[in-house]
Amino acid sequence: MSKTEAQTRSELIDQHLAQSGWNVKDPTQVIEEFDILTALPPGVAEPRTPYEGHQFSDYVLLGKDRKPLAVVEAKKSSQDAAIGREQAKQYCYNIQTQLGGELPFCFYTNGLETHFWDLGSYPPRKVVGFPTRDDLERFAYIRRNRKPLTQEFINTSIAGRDYQIRAIRAVLEGIEQQKRDFLLVMATGTGKTRTCIAMADALMRAGHAEKILFLVDRIALREQALTAFKEHLPNEPRWPNVGEKLIAKDRRIYVATYPTMLNIIRGESQGLSPHFFDFIVVDESHRSIYNTYGEVLDYFKAITLGLTATPTDIIDHNTFRLFHCEDGLPTFAYTYEEAVNNVPPYLCNFQVMKIQTKFQMEGISKRTISLDDQKKLILQGKEVEEINFEGSQLEKQVINKGTNALIVREFMEESIKDANGVLPGKTIFFCATKAHARRMEEIFDKLYPQHKGELAKVLVSDDPRVYGKGGLLDQFTNNDMPRVAISVDMLDTGIDVREIVNLVFAKPVYSYTKFWQMVGRGTRLLETSKPKPWCTDKDVFLILDCWDNFDYFKLNPKGKELKPQLPLPVRLVGLRLDKIEKANDSGHADIAAREIAKLRLQIATLPKESVVIKEAAAALARLEEEDFWISLTHQKLEFLRAEIKPLFRTVSESDFKAMRFERDLLEYSLALLNEDKEQADTLKEGIVEQISELPLSVSFVKQEEALIRAAQTTHYWAKADEDTFDELAAKLGPLMKFREPTTGQDQMHLDLADELHKKEWVEFGPQHEAVSVSRYREMVEALIVELTEHNTVLQKIKGGEKVTPDEANELAELLHEEHPHITEALLRQVYKNRKAHFIQFIRHILGIEVLQSFPDTVSAAFDRFIRAHTTLNGRQLEFLGLLKNFIVEREKVEKRDLINTPFTVIHPQGIRGVFSPAEINEILQLTERLAA
Repeated sequence: MSKTEAQTRSELIDQHLAQSGWNVKDPTQVIEEFDILTALPPGVAEPRTPYEGHQFSDYVLLGKDRKPLAVVEAKKSSQDAAIGREQAKQYCYNIQTQLGGELPFCFYTNGLETHFWDLGSYPPRKVVGFPTRDDLERFAYIRRNRKPLTQEFINTSIAGRDYQIRAIRAVLEGIEQQKRDFLLVMATGTGKTRTCIAMADALMRAGHAEKILFLVDRIALREQALTAFKEHLPNEPRWPNVGEKLIAKDRRIYVATYPTMLNIIRGESQGLSPHFFDFIVVDESHRSIYNTYGEVLDYFKAITLGLTATPTDIIDHNTFRLFHCEDGLPTFAYTYEEAVNNVPPYLCNFQVMKIQTKFQMEGISKRTISLDDQKKLILQGKEVEEINFEGSQLEKQVINKGTNALIVREFMEESIKDANGVLPGKTIFFCATKAHARRMEEIFDKLYPQHKGELAKVLVSDDPRVYGKGGLLDQFTNNDMPRVAISVDMLDTGIDVREIVNLVFAKPVYSYTKFWQMVGRGTRLLETSKPKPWCTDKDVFLILDCWDNFDYFKLNPKGKELKPQLPLPVRLVGLRLDKIEKANDSGHADIAAREIAKLRLQIATLPKESVVIKEAAAALARLEEEDFWISLTHQKLEFLRAEIKPLFRTVSESDFKAMRFERDLLEYSLALLNEDKEQADTLKEGIVEQISELPLSVSFVKQEEALIRAAQTTHYWAKADEDTFDELAAKLGPLMKFREPTTGQDQMHLDLADELHKKEWVEFGPQHEAVSVSRYREMVEALIVELTEHNTVLQKIKGGEKVTPDEANELAELLHEEHPHITEALLRQVYKNRKAHFIQFIRHILGIEVLQSFPDTVSAAFDRFIRAHTTLNGRQLEFLGLLKNFIVEREKVEKRDLINTPFTVIHPQGIRGVFSPAEINEILQLTERLAA
């Protein structure tokens, strides 16, 4: 039976207001039927009825000063809440006209859906609850005091790179245009966190945000973010401080993992209002996180910024939709290629060496095993003919010590070394499993015993020795040893060790996003202010690819397409609906009634505090009417499939092993109803196998011994019926957590000599030519250092003495003859300095004089200009970036260039359409200084 408006108000809306701290019976907080005086119609002097010239607002919420803060217009639950939209708006404006002061905030609701309208600022939006009085007073304070964002100063000491400033401007300008959702795509290592901190700082100073939430997916990343906020915004109170568990409501910056925040919003004791935050940053925004913790984003309806390092062309369509961006068009993007190609580079380029062994390529069989190893296998009592494995089965069905040893030896030979040229620089080995990682560690210890077990260490997330001060991760980051961190997933993402110069892919990777996150571990450049003796120089890092990952992603640019997995509770409800439909259609009303009763019990256990369930209140209200269940038509079943089944993704606290067993029984009983004997027999075998794996040595299991033994007989299944299935689910389901599954095919461990099949350099990455330039520089510098030992002219230069023109010519001729053919023109090209003379380059190479390249000079000048002009908008920053690249490429610029292409792409009038005359003069002065 549908509710009247009075019932809707007393049973639903009053309760929702109470949940947000509003007592509708306290007239100092809430006034019901608030009397609003309105003008009489033209020509009418006196009211003709008692209500003419009056409007009555269902609820008005009052501030601490007893002035109206918000209007709530109620409609009965069977009506669309939007019917009250214009009415609520009119009440807000009429109250302001009557009482003066500020415009109240606008709400309209039918008890099942609530909409919030910040009139004059944003269009209406659906929310999951009412704001508290503190929330509304904060909203009013922000609306009253916020400043325009387009001119807001950006703190360039937090984020001062040109692309970081452009990213911040893009978001600030979007907020000014009433947008509420943004997506930044920035390559790993380009300072996403710093960019967000500078953005949060600008929003707080401009009065647009008081409370900020930074969401991450792991505790290690939470600690990293807290440290960054503490460094750059030391005076802003943060949560959590060390040891804090309960949420504190008096802070400004909140950093939390998704699970922590999900527990807080679902918890009774420490709930947060859905309007608590003004700005939310979602780190690593991609589909998998939204599937699991989307409830957090659905709950808090604040201005939201998504961050991801995943390249734009790989980002999932749903991620763009989540942040209201067109597919392939984020708010702002800065790619790895742009960062590497910048002058000077912001990220480090890489080289790839592909290594493959004979066993990886050709498998392990009698054909590929050496005769010596075949003899050893026979002596060990093994049948050589029975050994037959594909290369792809290594580290899965077969473990071969010789293959792993070969990879380690090749790594030690080819890796980038420290300054002494003996030990490898800091390295991550990506392994397939923890057991694989431990085997690699053993091989390092066995092959290089002189390092006493300190060279390589396994770092896995479940090892408590990894964390904290002095832990293995701390040692790897801050100590000389270990040099090699052997990891399974833990170091794939989010761990920043700038000194990493080698990455070893000792496993295949199928996710493109994960692959680039792994590559990102090596892309950061060194901090020159914090040198570490084991890594004093880094202009390229090395990737040893042992599993053809780069070729795989060339052929499959998006990686392996993973089918979206339905959560187990959703699959269980789907099967139950299928069974009800089949039972109804085949005349088994008793079976249908039994399953309907189970379905209703399942629906009753949905977590009511979940925002997903709250938002589905209208659909769930239909199920409370008893006549809905009397006859479940196909139409009603489709409604249950479309609207109710997906809600079961919120079920998280269940015995999933028991649920899996119940699902298998349900599938078996459905196969019987479908008369699919083959499918039923297959499912029955699986169920019997699970039952046979229950250990009778456990006392709880022993109590059901009779049923366990009976359920493994053919006779038992021959007469099994619905009562039998219910008994199995009720009695054996809860025991499934004790199950001891028999492992399938045991792994075979071998120790066979493997050999190198292929070893080649792969040109990959944005700067194919950079390697040859850097190599040429190395050759020039090595030759000059070598010649200095016995060449008197070079010795004079090194000693700081002047050389005569004749001596300079003599040296130039000598170097021109020597390999690698050194000329002033080549030196100008390689060192990117078109003005320096031959002797200046020699002084630079010998460390007597520091030469800044022309691109470095241009970049530094533009950076200083941008830092000095903190209110530049996004279009102006884009113009300056284009101008900088133009000067680097052409080495000069004239006035007329600035009103032609490529500058007319940004504005048809070029520089005149983007800058004021005074600003144009400043820019021209800058370009003249650079081109002089």
